[in-house]
Amino acid sequence: MTIKEKELAIIITREKFLNMKNYLNEKSRRIWAATEAKSLGYSGKTIVHKATGIDYKTIKHGLKDLEEENDLLRIRKHGAGRKKKTEKNPEIKEKLESFIEPHTRGEPTSPLRWISKSTRNLEKEMKKSGCDVSYRLIARELNNMGYSLQSNKKSQEGSQHPDRNKQFHFINNKSKKFIEENQPVISVDTKKKENIGNYKNNGKEYSKKGEPIKVKTHDFPDKELGKVAPYGVYDLSKNKGWFSVGISKDTAQFSINSIKKWWIRMGKKSYPKAKKLFITADCGGSNSYRNRLWKVELQKLSDELQIEIHVSHFPPGTSKWNKIEHRMFSFVTKNWRGRPLVDRATVVNLIANTTTSKGLKIEAELDERIYKSGIKVSDEELAKVNLHREDFHGEWNYKIYPRN
Repeated sequence: MTIKEKELAIIITREKFLNMKNYLNEKSRRIWAATEAKSLGYSGKTIVHKATGIDYKTIKHGLKDLEEENDLLRIRKHGAGRKKKTEKNPEIKEKLESFIEPHTRGEPTSPLRWISKSTRNLEKEMKKSGCDVSYRLIARELNNMGYSLQSNKKSQEGSQHPDRNKQFHFINNKSKKFIEENQPVISVDTKKKENIGNYKNNGKEYSKKGEPIKVKTHDFPDKELGKVAPYGVYDLSKNKGWFSVGISKDTAQFSINSIKKWWIRMGKKSYPKAKKLFITADCGGSNSYRNRLWKVELQKLSDELQIEIHVSHFPPGTSKWNKIEHRMFSFVTKNWRGRPLVDRATVVNLIANTTTSKGLKIEAELDERIYKSGIKVSDEELAKVNLHREDFHGEWNYKIYPRN
């Protein structure tokens, strides 16, 4: 059925429904909807739903009613009639499984090993092997055998560090101790960079039917507006967060300035008697444990705030365990889904207005400073950092004390 034919079918079905709806009760309405859907064929349910507004579940219920009615009027007994091709030839199922799963079925040289396993391709290869089947029969049998169309799923994290779980326990125990002592514990990270402009933003939002927000076809960055890099700071104890929306490079200086901003705007008020700060971060990026500039800037922050700064990094490949990812970033993404980030103010406002049922509160501010990348830190500069490494994985766990 072409698009024009579908549109015409919707108009005709709508007229029928408007003429009859006042004479239909709940059951007769769903029976009528099911009958119309069956008569319209493949796209019947969609056409009836769009024409009448009747829910898909109601139409399915009506189809079930029709089947039960027909079953009462059945002439043949169940199981009577022509036998299915797969019942006559059970080898069809075995052959089909050997094409779908060549390694597990002992056929590593299957002709479909490097070809898309569509029902059409399966039909061709099955016929070549002597099985006279159609792609419709193949689709039906695959469904009966428990197969369905599947996309790839991200689940493998790669090789795990042998002390991965021990580091998690170390971070968890230290966080608990800081919170019990009413000392701040924060999780930090940079959210994915976002294009600024009238670009598509994944997700859906309610708007008038047939009136979607129109955006640019291509996602090439706007030379004037560029991108933004939102750096987040999440307070584990207070369930509050801060975002510095940067317009420049995501550098160690940018990350430390973001933490400093959080302290000035939020942290100092929440922890007026704080003597130390515990930061949990990923092992890479601007706050990498290998980043010399990160440690130098942390020393400057410690000197300025006159507090001890304790840092723990998550092991490689475990960034998703960082609390900020699922306690703050995920909710920001939900809040701006389906909305083009047309300018920097839009990004700041959408972030700052993100809330949850559990009381998450976020503040945000645009950071218009320009940060240079590639700043080198000499051995002499690094040696001046008042850094003390923990006995357990000192490269991941360390403290920086004020120098005066």
